[in-house]
Amino acid sequence: MQALSTRSLPGRSFRAVGAFSVHRTLPEEVPTAVVFNGSTLAVMMATPDDIADFAYGFALTEGVITRSDEVESFEVVSQAQGIEARFWLRDDRAEALSDRRRFMAGPVGCGLCGIDSLEQAMRPLPRVSDGALRLSRAEVAGATDALRPKQELHAQTRATHAAGFLVPGQGIDLVREDVGRHNALDKLIGALMRAGIDPASGVAVMTSRLSVELVQKCAMSGVPGLVGVSAPTARAVHLAEEAGVTLVAFARAGGFDIYSHAHRIADGVTNVA
Repeated sequence: MQALSTRSLPGRSFRAVGAFSVHRTLPEEVPTAVVFNGSTLAVMMATPDDIADFAYGFALTEGVITRSDEVESFEVVSQAQGIEARFWLRDDRAEALSDRRRFMAGPVGCGLCGIDSLEQAMRPLPRVSDGALRLSRAEVAGATDALRPKQELHAQTRATHAAGFLVPGQGIDLVREDVGRHNALDKLIGALMRAGIDPASGVAVMTSRLSVELVQKCAMSGVPGLVGVSAPTARAVHLAEEAGVTLVAFARAGGFDIYSHAHRIADGVTNVA
């Protein structure tokens, strides 16, 4: 049986007007193991929705697979202790496992926990193809506002992140949510892969700060842009510039800051110092 994504729990609320009993709908965190050819690569705490999307996205952004047809079989198995997402890979892809081996329990606030070396943390990234993608300034400025009404789990819990896929002229139709921002992006990337949607046809929109692992995931999957409601880190800006990713932050209230590859915003700033 699949784990529920939320649970209603009692609590005691204290406000200026007094104290009273409450029931809150809270998101679940479930240990989720990503298993390749019988060996666990990672155990992450994740919201137990869209686990197949999460697993495929994680496998792609970690460099274990490059296409869905490299997976011979896949299943999601729910157990008393958590969830296992089990892959069986083609023999030629099984060799990639040693390059991104992890043995970890990843807390939701960290996207790089448990890696084997500093070199893996700052691994070289492929450069995203420049392509023909162009967004209007209005689409970028309104991206996080357009994402907000599609955050169904957040509306219930006020405790989850979302990643949406913004396509020029079409808006945001594909959204995934999770307690972890990097899990939400992996779910989105996995959903794109499983649906056969070209990742270069849009940009990812996030409800979080823009940190290193989010830029890495976009570069690894071929998503050419990343738009966030909050600030980027300095290292994320540097990586985005190197990887050819358009990085947009503080996208809210009708405005935004752009830090790299502004040419993808059709009527935006053409040069960024």
